[in-house]
Amino acid sequence: MELTNDIYQRIVAAKVFMDENYHEPINLDGISGQACFSRFHFHRLFSRIYRKTPHQYLTRKRLDKAQELLAQDSPVTDVCNKVGFGSIGSFSVLFKKEVGIAPQHYRNKQLMKKQQAKMQPKAFIPHCFIQSYNLDK
Repeated sequence: MELTNDIYQRIVAAKVFMDENYHEPINLDGISGQACFSRFHFHRLFSRIYRKTPHQYLTRKRLDKAQELLAQDSPVTDVCNKVGFGSIGSFSVLFKKEVGIAPQHYRNKQLMKKQQAKMQPKAFIPHCFIQSYNLDK
């Protein structure tokens, strides 16, 4: 099947819908409805265009936003609710699986990194930059 400009526009509109509503309990029927395709046809087209399923895309969007909020010192439970996960358990398991560490550990690590940056700013500047501007004196 040829992907026409109209198809691309409809798929992108559905992606934008996901980007704007990731924190809501949306499902494939709601997303595919935005593109005016059946759920199965939409799933095939979206996967073909973006090289990931709509569910994978939405999950990644939610996890990226969760990382952002956790780095701002938001409580894990609040982050879970703000990014659209149904339970703290499923959020924590998925976050650890995808990011590599538990949400609380990630949050603590980001806070520690910020504190270190304040106390030792040169440690966060590339060495070549320090040398070229003689900042090591």
